[in-house]
Amino acid sequence: MPFDAPEIDSGKRHSLRALQASNFFLADVQTGLGPFLAAYLAGAGWKPGPVGVVLTLGGVITVLLQTPAGAIVDQVHSKRQVLVLGTLVLAIGAALLSLSTAPWTVYPAQLLIGGAGPFLAPTLAAITMGLVGPRLFDRQFGKNQAYNSAGNVACALLIIAISRFVGNRAIFITAALLTVPTIVSVLSIRGGDIDYRLARGGTTSSGARGDQKAESVLGVLAGDRVLAVFLVCAFFFHFANAAMLPELGEMLSKQSTGLAAPLMSACIIVTQVVITCSAASIGRFANVHGRKPLLLLGFGVLPFRALFYTLTQKMFALIAIQLFDGIANAIFGVVAILVVADRTRGSGRFNLAQGALATAVGIGAALSNLFGGKMIQYYSFHASFLAFGAVAAIAFAVLLFGVPETLKNGDPDSLPPGSQAEAEVAST
Repeated sequence: MPFDAPEIDSGKRHSLRALQASNFFLADVQTGLGPFLAAYLAGAGWKPGPVGVVLTLGGVITVLLQTPAGAIVDQVHSKRQVLVLGTLVLAIGAALLSLSTAPWTVYPAQLLIGGAGPFLAPTLAAITMGLVGPRLFDRQFGKNQAYNSAGNVACALLIIAISRFVGNRAIFITAALLTVPTIVSVLSIRGGDIDYRLARGGTTSSGARGDQKAESVLGVLAGDRVLAVFLVCAFFFHFANAAMLPELGEMLSKQSTGLAAPLMSACIIVTQVVITCSAASIGRFANVHGRKPLLLLGFGVLPFRALFYTLTQKMFALIAIQLFDGIANAIFGVVAILVVADRTRGSGRFNLAQGALATAVGIGAALSNLFGGKMIQYYSFHASFLAFGAVAAIAFAVLLFGVPETLKNGDPDSLPPGSQAEAEVAST
């Protein structure tokens, strides 16, 4: 059945390219602030327990702000300014971490980084929806994730050189400097190209519910059983996943401080190369074949990753295990947002539901770091990895039995391949 798919103005190609560049450079900044922190602090003499507390602190702040941040993004017209302000806050946090590993710099830095993070991903997704609409969102969001992962790879390669020749502290100086091209890219997105109503999950049809008052918070989050169960899945997924790579870096730092940063960079590169090469295809596959088969694959590889970490200490084997991390994160990073878009289409609460998803992810990640730190403190690294594998198996079971397919066949917002509007996005 032919769909009345509006063409994207050719003038929007500039904004789409700037959006992709924003994803690339913002990933650079966040990579420099993320998985290297545990290894950085461990190398400076911090014990596993306090490292877990520091990582949890940033996670708690993120959790508290995720859903309110989504609601704010729904309401704010100037979404580019949200990205600029959040990026500047990240720069301040990175600068603090570069000054010292003393608690007086580390804890405030984590507060700033944790406070900025909740606004960034929902705003990028909102701008994407506002530029291309729901019919092209699957494909464009997949492309965004590919650029995001390419940025992670570029930053990891840069960090290998920096940590080797300058030292680990320079990693955070680099992250602060990378905020400059990020802000330039964000400001290159033309504000007039972003449709405010589409950006918050509304519709373009005059009689559609997107033109009515946006649904209530409880109506979106508590009134949808499928979305609620999926949020539980997201919680368990990230409880199992979030602490594994930082723990690997911490374990390696105990063996050799000089080895940790290069190996962590190599692990990140493997993960992000997988995401870069597959994210766009995942978006297209999910639009044709559905969300659940991909999600089952992504959730299913996570227990094996946890198990394999306990079976080897060889560098190349540990790096190869990151292929599982790349598969899991490529699928979750793209498809989870598509599920949210499916369940909130026309409600005007797309970004609020994104915030709820990010809250579930943040709670899982924060508890993951705290739980992992305590498991290491009282038992061992291997016990921690095996416990995370068990949690990953729970996540898979909940997804398998509790979440149906969310892509509806014959959905008028699905765009048939080869249409003019699809060609516009593919050309960017």
